[in-house]
Amino acid sequence: MNQIIQDVTGRIVERSASSRGVYLRRIEAEAERARAKGPARAHLGCANLAHGFAAMPTEDKLALSATAKPGVAIVTSYNDMLSAHQPYETYPPELKAAVRRAGGVAQVAGGVPAMCDGITQGRPGMELSLYSRDVIAMATAIALSHDMFDSSLLLGVCDKIVPGLLIGALHFGHLPAIFVPAGPMTSGLPNKVKARTRQLFAEGKVGREELLDAESKSYHSPGTCTFYGTANSNQVMIEVMGLHLPGATFVNPHTELRHALTEAAGERAVRITAHGEEYAPVGRVVDEKAIVNACVALLATGGSTNHTLHLVAIAAAAGIVLTWDDLAQLSKIVPSLTKMYPNGQADVNHFRDAGGMQVLIGDLLDNGLLHGDVLTVAGHGLDHYRSAPVLKEQELVWEEVPTQSADLEVLRPVIEPFSADGGIHMVDGNLGCAVSKVSAVKPEHLVIEAPAKVFDDQLDLLAAFERGELEGQDFVAVIRYQGPSANGMPELHKLTPPMAVLLDRGQRVAIVTDGRMSGASGKVPAAIHLSPEAADGGPIALVRDGDVIRLDSAAGTLEVLADLSGREPDGRALSDAQWTGTGRELFAAFRRMAGPAERGGSVFTVSGQENDDHGPGLGFAAPAGASHAETAR
Repeated sequence: MNQIIQDVTGRIVERSASSRGVYLRRIEAEAERARAKGPARAHLGCANLAHGFAAMPTEDKLALSATAKPGVAIVTSYNDMLSAHQPYETYPPELKAAVRRAGGVAQVAGGVPAMCDGITQGRPGMELSLYSRDVIAMATAIALSHDMFDSSLLLGVCDKIVPGLLIGALHFGHLPAIFVPAGPMTSGLPNKVKARTRQLFAEGKVGREELLDAESKSYHSPGTCTFYGTANSNQVMIEVMGLHLPGATFVNPHTELRHALTEAAGERAVRITAHGEEYAPVGRVVDEKAIVNACVALLATGGSTNHTLHLVAIAAAAGIVLTWDDLAQLSKIVPSLTKMYPNGQADVNHFRDAGGMQVLIGDLLDNGLLHGDVLTVAGHGLDHYRSAPVLKEQELVWEEVPTQSADLEVLRPVIEPFSADGGIHMVDGNLGCAVSKVSAVKPEHLVIEAPAKVFDDQLDLLAAFERGELEGQDFVAVIRYQGPSANGMPELHKLTPPMAVLLDRGQRVAIVTDGRMSGASGKVPAAIHLSPEAADGGPIALVRDGDVIRLDSAAGTLEVLADLSGREPDGRALSDAQWTGTGRELFAAFRRMAGPAERGGSVFTVSGQENDDHGPGLGFAAPAGASHAETAR
């Protein structure tokens, strides 16, 4: 093993010893009860159980009433508005049949919401996006709270849905959990053409009809969007954590192989319960080594910056304390091995065809950058994930595959990386700490020192661009009051096309924000997730137009070259009374409870620390009736 990997893992283990210990004792007690009493529903009262199977088919009702066969919960994010989740419409019958063949009985235990960041970009609905992760976790907990189940099948792909499902499942850590992906849509309009059309639209050189035509040819069918954003970063990390069946990640929807993998997931969910020989509770699968493996995979592939939030929150649900410092240390020694849009022109289908997850995982294992001695849903050891699923005479088998990339423009080995370090850097200085995605940024743009232009709303920056007020000058756009406790930390990806236009014109520009820029962030240098946020009294609230800001993403520094002492904030987040519409008022409590970005922006605490002195949540709650923004003022 690489020494830094070992050292970081050791620090996480030491830091998490108390909370992880409490968590493990809790799930082991649940596991002991399961082993002693048989399937979970066996200890339910007759009325409880009758409610639980009243609507089931006769065959399943008999199995459930006999309390002998394992029960499997299906938790689904199906809706037919999201292309990534539309294929899930047909999954429950397939999974129920597969579970039945394996000797269990499956039920759809509940559904979780699944909003699309692509639809809500630049809209008020985006301000609910990060909060939706914790809502999904709660909805998952509600689905599993009936005590009917011995394992779970989690149907989710995108952005906040996968982290939310996993956080919820980890609070039932004694139950095994298998994620069942739907796969990416086939490749559409080349990413380079799509990106160029967006910039032409931002410049007013093409109209809405041309832009919509390009977007429709990019996002054109069922399946995950093919660029390497948060959704596909989710899939890579979940496989590396051992929560997918090997090779399940990037198989296209509605193919025979996809169907076979779905059935296999259902069968496997029966075999890994506490009542079999291969018990694999999710709380044991997701341990400190698995969390480090996920971090390595994120960095090696130049994945979504959103996961600097989600990985911290996922780890916390398992009693593990992950910090941005851990990610920063790992980023120094994890090489960048892939080029997928927005870090390159290829998409995830090209990555799969170049060797995909099997080549990536095998190479990282061989070079000591992944922990191999881990528990997975496929068995003990990450070596299971070197093999690829194939159909032979209609039977699903896993076979060894070539260990080398078939396309070095898309996937490279550790000994010949695209760059020597990971694509995500941490920066800090007198403005706070932040995340900087550098994998798509040209080296000459990694350092910028320029006057600030301050905005309290992304729409104000867009309006300034439309008026021509940003032309012909170097500047750092400071977009503040966009953090978890201000307005839910929306993605500000809508800023990328106009800022990219200015960059292409030869201006030196960058973004500094306490908001997010998403997995689709591209070539514009940015320091995002800045913490402490403006609404919690962070120094970004004191920055004025003209203050010189220096962002050095290579060295990991972010400084304002001005004396902020004696200043008072000249902006503010919306009050609860103003933060209304699109259902936002329903989430006012989340604004009061949201933790800082470096702790995942979550309303939850670290498992095992729920009863610490700070009480519920992460201890950042404002007084009753006040938002963080109001408290800061």
